[in-house]
Order: sequence, then C-alpha cells, then structure tokens
Amino acid sequence: MPPRWPRKPDRKDPAYRKLDDRMNFAIHVAIASLINSGLWFFHYLKATTWEWLPWVTEGWIVILLGHLIYIAAIADYSETPTKST
Repeated sequence: MPPRWPRKPDRKDPAYRKLDDRMNFAIHVAIASLINSGLWFFHYLKATTWEWLPWVTEGWIVILLGHLIYIAAIADYSETPTKST
C-alpha cells in the first residue's frame, strides 16, 4: 500500500519537503543500484575487461554519500516564512 499524505501536498510544508527529499534519495539509490549491478553483470559476462567500471561505481557512491549528507545534515526543513504581497 502506498504512503498517503494526510493533507494537500505543499512544498512549503517542512514535513512534506523532508519526506520528498528522502523519497528522491531512495529513487536515486535504486537507479544507481540498477545501473551499477547491470554494468557489473555484463562486465563479468564479457571476456574483455572494462577498466573504467570501478571508477563509475566509486563515483556514484561518492555522489550518493553527498546526497545522503545533504538530506541528513545540511538541508533546512524549518518553516518557510510566507511572502507578503
């Protein structure tokens, strides 16, 4: 059963922003895992070696760690002030 948001979704809502950022991170991890596991699978099937493959995997891990650090420690989920017109 998919998660349900109890009220109308709004990016100004700090709890919604936090949940949205975490879901985006989960999608990022899933895409990275899918692509990397596929690349490694075909790497082991082929007789030739792909010397660049460990660099791609390590680079993606660094990007994922940066993304995790951002959503866990840097992102500000405090209430955004409303603009007066």
